[in-house]
Amino acid sequence: MHRHSRLAHLALIVHRGDWSWDSGFISVTHTPPIRELLKDLFMFSTEPVWPIFFRDSDPICISWHWGLEHSCPALCGRGQSGSTDTTVMGVMKVKQPPAFVAILPSDMPPRGSLYPGLEPPSPRQTHFPSGISERKRSWLAVMVGVLLGARPSACGDLSGSRPNILLLMADDFGIGDIGCYGNNSIRTPNIDRLAEDGVMLTQHIAAASVCTPSRAAFLTGRYPLRSGMVSSNGYRVLQWTGVSGGLSTNEITFAKILKDRGYATGLIGKWHLGLNCESSSDHCHHPLNHGFDHFYGMPFSMMGDCIHWELSEKRAGMEHKLNVCFQIMAFAALTLTAGKLTHLTSGSWTPVVWSTVAATLLFVTSYSIGVLIVHADCFLMRNRTITEQPMHFQRTTSLLLKEVSSFVQRNKHRPFLLFVSFLHVHTPLITTEKFRGKSAHGLYGDNTEEMDWMVGQILDTLDMEGLTNSTLVYFTSDHGGSLEAQLGKEQYGGWNGIYKGGKGMGGWEGGIRVPGIFRWPGVLQAGRVIHEPTSLMDVFPTVVQLGGGEVPQDRVIDGRDLLPLLLGTAQHSAHEFLLHYCENLLHAARWRQRDGGRLWKVHYTTPLFHPEGAGACYGRGVCPCSGDQVAHHDPPLLFDLSRDPSEAHALTPDTEPSFYHVMDTVARAVEEHCRTLIPVPLQLDTLGNIWRPWLQPCCGQFPLCWCDREGDPR
Repeated sequence: MHRHSRLAHLALIVHRGDWSWDSGFISVTHTPPIRELLKDLFMFSTEPVWPIFFRDSDPICISWHWGLEHSCPALCGRGQSGSTDTTVMGVMKVKQPPAFVAILPSDMPPRGSLYPGLEPPSPRQTHFPSGISERKRSWLAVMVGVLLGARPSACGDLSGSRPNILLLMADDFGIGDIGCYGNNSIRTPNIDRLAEDGVMLTQHIAAASVCTPSRAAFLTGRYPLRSGMVSSNGYRVLQWTGVSGGLSTNEITFAKILKDRGYATGLIGKWHLGLNCESSSDHCHHPLNHGFDHFYGMPFSMMGDCIHWELSEKRAGMEHKLNVCFQIMAFAALTLTAGKLTHLTSGSWTPVVWSTVAATLLFVTSYSIGVLIVHADCFLMRNRTITEQPMHFQRTTSLLLKEVSSFVQRNKHRPFLLFVSFLHVHTPLITTEKFRGKSAHGLYGDNTEEMDWMVGQILDTLDMEGLTNSTLVYFTSDHGGSLEAQLGKEQYGGWNGIYKGGKGMGGWEGGIRVPGIFRWPGVLQAGRVIHEPTSLMDVFPTVVQLGGGEVPQDRVIDGRDLLPLLLGTAQHSAHEFLLHYCENLLHAARWRQRDGGRLWKVHYTTPLFHPEGAGACYGRGVCPCSGDQVAHHDPPLLFDLSRDPSEAHALTPDTEPSFYHVMDTVARAVEEHCRTLIPVPLQLDTLGNIWRPWLQPCCGQFPLCWCDREGDPR
């Protein structure tokens, strides 16, 4: 198909009767009548007629119509060159085949009265190959007239196909902190505008309640246990940049697939899925090895230790351990020295010397560990080059926004996938002066409002480049807000609304229920709200199929295509069950009961809150997944989320007649799920999650890691 012929609007019309239908998917078979019709291809063009061969790289769309009164959205797929069959997957289940179907090049929007903007062509513009009978010419002309006379569709039109895809992910963001999800005290006008102009999901679920496993699931569409991006010993996330654990290159991300389909792919912001395997420069886990053409951001994660904050992820604990070891070693050195001086001990002075050296090293390390952490983990990279080590945080926001704008401008003439992974609103809540002290909720509110402003700046970039209508925008968070992020009476973590629990809690809703907003003007109906269970893993098959790729068939993909739900052509989620892990342990499961409309949640294990009666594990970073600080429930706890979304009232056999039926149904689903699991090395366990100096990225001579290749972005 000639891809640059702007008048090549209609490629082929297929008559009803040459169709086979299977559960709402269209299969066009090249039967003899179709092969005969292929010879009769005609085009609206002043150029010569082109043969009907769709190359593998050519997207095609199917738009079907039942007559003058009804039309539905176009469906996009791929033509197969040299094949006897063309299969195009649809998004709508129908009871009756249409009268005819038009197959159109997806990058050449059809027009006419069906698509406003072009008058129907005059007869002299209609070309037929020689040898077509008058009867066939008449039939084809009638079909063209019907097509061009149809009314505009009220449904979303996918005939543009292959949209730009912009994915926005906040860090540690509570669902209760957004205006469109019910907050009226933190200002989030830009995120709210996305919801007003798009579709909002109210039961959007993360696959894990902490960063690393949740992000792995998001990129791969698979529970993190399948990729080994979990631990079994309490190391919930990657602990350092200089570790060997990370997302295996055997995993397939949506970026890999879309890159192969011709998309420009970029990641700006946080990664936190590993970097190196055997040396400080092999970059085996780097974003560029996972399908991204361009990376700019932190290979690790923002954390309190980046600015020596009181709320510390690892510095404070390490300082305490080093101080204890120093005291033991210093006491040993003093004891040995006293023994030698008083002649109570005999022998060499060597033990005294070595214990004194060890005590000195421990003392120096305990007081310098904070600085070492800042240089080891808090740095920026552009692709494989370190550009700023350590980071200058007051300019980080402008650097990231500048990079987003640059990526969009460079790639505005081709389809692109851009994943903007915000450093906001993870502690230490680094906020520029413009927003400090401006919100009603302290530093956390300031940081949230700055992130919302960043969302607005990114959306304005799309507007300025004329890309708004051709870009699917998605906003979410990697998991719920952190309740334990407290200092005294000051709360530095997010609020999860009416939902129980928060970050780090594998089963409670507050840790895994996250915002989910999609906007695609002209395709997705503005202002729709969907109350069906969906998952961050669903983004994988959704963007893969929108980008013209194929979901891998050689592995289990747990995500489901969201497009039917977003378009309104499906009423219910494709998920009947969703499972909720804490590390490698199953803590809970939910069941969307199709026949009764109820949403059940079963808890097998829950954390013990501290102090008793509190709603979190205060005094520690996050709640544990196992050990003596969790409760195992037999029988499991049962909640009806459709009536009790706060999980406040556990049901019993006495209060719920369906209790045993629900338990049995969920247990069978769990067993079936477990049969699909294949053991893989756990990347976050001790072996892959301890710091190794030879894996530490450094832009100078280790350990003197310092550079600034950014300068002032202003």
